[in-house]
Amino acid sequence: MAAKKPFLKVQCTICKNVNYFTKKSKKTIEKKLELNKFCRFCKKHTLHKESKR
Repeated sequence: MAAKKPFLKVQCTICKNVNYFTKKSKKTIEKKLELNKFCRFCKKHTLHKESKR
C-alpha cells in the first residue's frame, strides 16, 4: 500500500495568514516550499512559504 502524501499549509509571508493547502513529494524536495501566490487578505501576489503542521 502506498503512503499518502501529507498536506502542507502554505502561509503568506506578509500578513501570516494560511491561504492554501498543498501536497509535496518528500523524496524530491528537501527544502521548504516557496511559491508566489495570490493572497486574498493582502489583495496582491506575495511569497508564500510552507508553515508548520
